[in-house]
Amino acid sequence: MSSAFIRAQHLAPQHALSKLAGRFADSTNPWLKDVLIRRFAATYDVDMAEAERPLGEYRTFNDFFTRALKPGARPLADAARFVLSPADGAVSQAGQVANGRIVQAKGRDYSVAQLLGGDGEAAARFEGGRFATIYLSPKDYHRVHMPAAGTLKRTVYVPGDLFSVNAVTAEGVENLFARNERLSCLFDGELGTFASVMVGAMIVAGIATVWGGRVQPHGRTVIDAAHRDIALGAGDEMGRFYLGSTVVLLFEAGQVEWLDTLVPGAKVRMGEAIGRRL
Repeated sequence: MSSAFIRAQHLAPQHALSKLAGRFADSTNPWLKDVLIRRFAATYDVDMAEAERPLGEYRTFNDFFTRALKPGARPLADAARFVLSPADGAVSQAGQVANGRIVQAKGRDYSVAQLLGGDGEAAARFEGGRFATIYLSPKDYHRVHMPAAGTLKRTVYVPGDLFSVNAVTAEGVENLFARNERLSCLFDGELGTFASVMVGAMIVAGIATVWGGRVQPHGRTVIDAAHRDIALGAGDEMGRFYLGSTVVLLFEAGQVEWLDTLVPGAKVRMGEAIGRRL
C-alpha cells in the first residue's frame, strides 16, 4: 500500500494539482467555501473550540485553514530557559547534525546544505548542532512561530517537488525535505544562528511570512534575499502554511539540548518547551 501511494505521487502532476487546489481554497463563493470548510472540519475532527472565529465566519477555505486561535490557547513556556515548539504537530525526527546531514527516517538522511538551498557556508554553522522536524497534520493549527527570539538575516525560496510529507513518504522518498519546495529562514539571536525551514507538500497552495506576505508558489528559480531590522520574539508568529506541511529547525552546536520527550511520533503544541537553552 505504501509503495503504491509513493508511486502515485511520482506519477501525479504535483504542481498542477496544487495550483488547482489553491484556486478552490481561495474561492469566496459562499456555497463552495462553506462546503469545503465544513467537510474538512468534520473529516479531520478540527477543534473549533479553540479557534478565534466559528466555522461560518471565514471568507475562504484558506482563511479557515490559517485560522487564528483564541488568546491564551497556546501559553508559552519560559523562553529564557527553553526553546519553544514552532507549531502544533508531531515530531518526525530530532537529533544531532552529523557530517552535514539530517536524519529523515530510519535508513534515510539528507544534506543540510541542500535543505538550505545549496548554501554550504550556512550549513557548516550547524555541524554538530541540533535539528528537529515537525509534521503538521491537516487538523493542526497551521501558523508557524519563533522557537526563540531572533533577527531575520536571510530567506531562500527553493523550488522543488511537492510530495506528501507524512511518515509513509518520509520513509519512502529519498531527500524528501531537501527536494520539496521550501522557504529557508535564517535568524541571529542569543542562541547564535538558527534556521526555521518551511517545507511545502502535495496540494500546499502556498507559504506566507509575516514580513513579506504570501510567497509565490511553484516557482522555477531560487530566490535568495537578505533582510535587516526584522526582529521577532520567542513565540511570535513568523509564517503560515496554506495547506500542508513540515517545519525543520536547526541550531548551532552548544546552544540547545532537546528534551527527552522530543522523540519521533511525539505530539507537540506551539509554544511548549521542546529543548533547553545551554
